[in-house]
Amino acid sequence: MIDLGHKNIIDVVKYRAVWLCLSALLIVPGIVAMVYSSMTSEYHSPLKVGIDYTGGTITQFTTSKQVKSDEIGVLRQNLEKAGIENPQIQVINTNTDFSTEKVDENANKNGADINTMISIRSKFIDEENSEMFTKMTDAVKITVPDATIEQVSSVGPTLGAELFKNSMWAMLWVFAAIIAYISFRFQFDYAVIAVISLFHDVLFIVGIFSILGLVFGTEIDSLFITALLTVVGFSNHDTIVVFDRIRENLRFYSKKASIGEIVNGSVNQTLARSINTSVTTLLTLLALYFFGGVTTRDFVFAMILGILIGTYSSIFFASTILVWYKEKHQKGKTVAKAE
Repeated sequence: MIDLGHKNIIDVVKYRAVWLCLSALLIVPGIVAMVYSSMTSEYHSPLKVGIDYTGGTITQFTTSKQVKSDEIGVLRQNLEKAGIENPQIQVINTNTDFSTEKVDENANKNGADINTMISIRSKFIDEENSEMFTKMTDAVKITVPDATIEQVSSVGPTLGAELFKNSMWAMLWVFAAIIAYISFRFQFDYAVIAVISLFHDVLFIVGIFSILGLVFGTEIDSLFITALLTVVGFSNHDTIVVFDRIRENLRFYSKKASIGEIVNGSVNQTLARSINTSVTTLLTLLALYFFGGVTTRDFVFAMILGILIGTYSSIFFASTILVWYKEKHQKGKTVAKAE
């Protein structure tokens, strides 16, 4: 095997079947979750969508009391009696500075102050039905007497649908721009393989959040689309670096080595750079995840997943797909010449 002047740390091409099977294991559960969610969810969406896309109102209350799980059921009944249809309740126990750490059940015994944030999602409440906030507050105070409204966020159904459409257009334009750039910078086949790799990454992240939506009720919003677009940019940058090294090595070693050896050597030449870049980025994201706050936690988590899968796909997925395509293309040329 030709090492292209660089010691091979890992034989990517030799175990390409393993990497492709691993990709299938990473993606298939998410696809199953998306299909199930599409069949069972209210909006027939593969993900549990937030009010950014469906429209609705989120009213947040705060209280110094720690709300127990059995009280949530009572609270839901009181809200329904007050005319709030199908309320979705999320209770987050936090420290007094509203950090993201959940308070231990024995915190009261240790003398720690506990604040609780109660988030109630309901159908869109407009100005004509503003009295619903009074009814909602009265219903909450029956269960939590010292609860006060902290924040109200509303998105109309029309605006939600428009945001969703614009988000999808943004994703399509990004993929089209990537195909155009890589086709100009490299070749069209490189561009197609890069987009397949990016679709692989996006599908993994979307699948994970679909599972989280089914199990934990995690919702996506416009920040999630922002995370996907950022991940696409990062992953594409990493893939271009690998492809650029492959292209350079093909110029000098195409007559001395097979495409598999060239790709394998090129991946190993860029391996340390890819890993170092990803690790430094992950350190920053992990700090944001644990110390950043509740509102950005899902966004940062999507970014963490994206960096991990993007690094994996650039090294193990995109390169093996490129080898498979080049070998098939060369075999086709050989058969054509023989005929």
